[in-house]
Amino acid sequence: MGEASPNSVSKYERTPFGKEMLKHFLFDPKFKNLNHGSFGSIPKAIKEKRAQYQEASEARPDPFIRYELPDIIDENRAAVAKVLNVPAETVVIISNATTGINTVLRNITWDEDGKDEILYFNTIYGACGKTVEYICESARGPVQAREIKLEYPLSDDELVSKFKEAIKTSRAARRFPRIAIFDVISSMPGLRMPFEELTKLCKEEGILSCIDGAHGVGHIPLDLSAIDPDFFTSNCHKWLFVPRGCAVFYVPVRNQHLIRSSLPTSHGFVPKATIGGLSNPFEATGKSEFVNQFEFCGTIDNTNYFCIAEAIKWREEVCGGEKAIMDYTHNLAFEGGKMVADMLGTKLLDNEEHTMTNCSLVNILLPLSSSSSPAPGVYSIKEGYGTAVVHWIQRILVDKFQTFIAIFQFQGQWYARLSGQVYLDMDDFKWAGEKLRDVCERIGKGEYIKEDKKVDSVEMVVVGDLRKEGTTASA
Repeated sequence: MGEASPNSVSKYERTPFGKEMLKHFLFDPKFKNLNHGSFGSIPKAIKEKRAQYQEASEARPDPFIRYELPDIIDENRAAVAKVLNVPAETVVIISNATTGINTVLRNITWDEDGKDEILYFNTIYGACGKTVEYICESARGPVQAREIKLEYPLSDDELVSKFKEAIKTSRAARRFPRIAIFDVISSMPGLRMPFEELTKLCKEEGILSCIDGAHGVGHIPLDLSAIDPDFFTSNCHKWLFVPRGCAVFYVPVRNQHLIRSSLPTSHGFVPKATIGGLSNPFEATGKSEFVNQFEFCGTIDNTNYFCIAEAIKWREEVCGGEKAIMDYTHNLAFEGGKMVADMLGTKLLDNEEHTMTNCSLVNILLPLSSSSSPAPGVYSIKEGYGTAVVHWIQRILVDKFQTFIAIFQFQGQWYARLSGQVYLDMDDFKWAGEKLRDVCERIGKGEYIKEDKKVDSVEMVVVGDLRKEGTTASA
């Protein structure tokens, strides 16, 4: 394919963080992207790289899919494995982190004595929480769930203590805590969790650790060899600048026998008892059963998987590497978030140690209250309109101000979640603060009330995901 070949070598130019970085992205000039954490975004160069792979696939479909695809996937597995500091044989590429969590839970064989439990925090991502509910329902008895209630803010030590107490309570009830699911950084609120300590505790207690790192790779430093979880999954399309949807799924060799099938089951599955003489139509590669299972899971356009290595290269050459990116985005989120909170007369959701905000997401309390007599500078929301206000704010931000900010209710209060990113600066956070102040003032005037129609649903849709009000929210 000449210069259009996916294998062509390109050299990128270092670009300063902030507004100048916008030239590399595909945003509408009228739109300000303040919610990178939900769905991510990609540089133009990565879009072009993916298009090259798509063209190569269409030019020679069978040769490309049958013979070139495996090597390309291997190259990208190796690239993300290096970022995570693990052997390439322990990682495969899947569509998203939710699929990774589903793959783990649907492969575990629960004990027939009915004592197994799945431990999870009330801040679990909504789709993963629903997965836990489904597993318990569909298993019809062998496994139950135990939710660990968190009330923020709290220190890392307090959170770990609550986890220890849940294990103790489970065993006191003559249950067996089989597996624990916890986040690297929770979604709503967007807070860093002490996942390293939780993983260590799981190992000490003989509990399988399953880390939902949806907001992990490309967001904070991760050394999985040192952390040593039993299962880990992370979206590459959120913070690593890889096209949607793409995620890494890590399973150390010691646990790969537990993952009997990919999701969906495909040609790589090796049954314990062969039925009907079915064989894999693709050439044998000498790779492990674990890797083979995930190499071809049905015909899809997986050219997004092929862009991991190029995205990492782009981040190194244009941004200065992972540390430079993380230092900038973490500082921007924290300092920018504090500025917005000052503008609103509120505060950040954080603990005294600031470990919860040691990431590129920040949660800012909005000056809103369900009280009919709120404090000065705080605007009252009529009873029954709590959910409606969330939707109303988000629609106003999109329709009037050409932006989106994730708004959510948590512990009886309303918050805005902002993302730090390389194409944003403090001016963008100041602008966000002005718009949030504007919508809160509009709420004070009652503009959210339309024909006295109340919305009093417990279930709500925020940023396209179903969640329970007061727990997790969105991507």
